[in-house]
Amino acid sequence: MIDLLPEQRHLADKGGTMRLGLYPILLAEGTRASRLYGRGIIQERHRHRYEVNNDYVANLEKHGLRVSGLWAEKQLVEIIELAEHPYFVAGQFHPEFRSRPWDPHPLFAGFVKAALDHGRAHPSATPAP
Repeated sequence: MIDLLPEQRHLADKGGTMRLGLYPILLAEGTRASRLYGRGIIQERHRHRYEVNNDYVANLEKHGLRVSGLWAEKQLVEIIELAEHPYFVAGQFHPEFRSRPWDPHPLFAGFVKAALDHGRAHPSATPAP
């Protein structure tokens, strides 16, 4: 399900073939990602050479995975989520590159908020200090 980009599969020398830099990501309406970012198009930094193989996307979606962010130019999966989970959001980029202690990345801030909300809703599941 995770593979090299098709144009890189035939290359023996992979040096210099990573997808690097800022790329635009189109967020699907009504998704957790779109609510966290508060807009429909974002930019995130990449540093990788592997991608979700689009041959599997329909089957993954059929079983509950939601593709909530795409690089529209090449139809590459950028963000996935599970709607029925308290907080399952995963990105094919590096949010830590754009996060600061007093200005956390939206995905990190959303995760901390979801954890706090879950702890308040289920106090018996929260360990005592």
